[in-house]
Amino acid sequence: MAVVDPTKNARGAAVSGAGAGARPVVLLLHGPNLNLLGDRQPEVYGTETLDDHVRTATAAAEAAELELEHLQSNAEADLVEAIHGARGRCAAIIVNPGALTHYAWSLHDALAAFDGVTVELHLSNPNAREPWRHTSVVAPVATGSISGFGGHGYALAVDAVRRLLKR
Repeated sequence: MAVVDPTKNARGAAVSGAGAGARPVVLLLHGPNLNLLGDRQPEVYGTETLDDHVRTATAAAEAAELELEHLQSNAEADLVEAIHGARGRCAAIIVNPGALTHYAWSLHDALAAFDGVTVELHLSNPNAREPWRHTSVVAPVATGSISGFGGHGYALAVDAVRRLLKR
C-alpha cells in the first residue's frame, strides 16, 4: 500500500484544505435510502438516524483534527459528482453506498479515480445477509472496508482514515 501524504494527491499536487495548518478534509457519503435510517428495518440497521451517525463521525473527525463534509443522496449521479469534486480537494472519502454497493460500477470508477484514502462502510455485515449482498463493486477500489459494527463503524472509519493519513 502506498504512503498517503494528506497534503498532496497522488500526482504531487497540493490538496486544498490540507496545507499550512488546515485540517485534511474527509468526505462522508451515504447512498440511497440511508436517509431513512432509524425507521427502516431497525432490526438490521439499528434505531440511530443518519443525523446520529453524521454526528458520531463529525465528533470523531474533530478529535482526529480532520474536517468532515457530508452528503446523502438517493441519486447515484449525485454521489459520482461528489467523488469527482473531492479529487484534489479531500484527503479521504468514507462511503456507505447502500444498495449501490452491489452494482454501481459508476461509483467504482469514480472512486478508482480518487487519489486519497477510501473507506467502504456498512452498518450491517453484507456477507452475513442475502447472497446478492455478498458482492461489493466498491471494495476493489477501497483502501479498506468496515462492516457489521453498527453505528460504531463511523468512529472506526474515521480512526482508520486518521491512522492512514498519519503514515
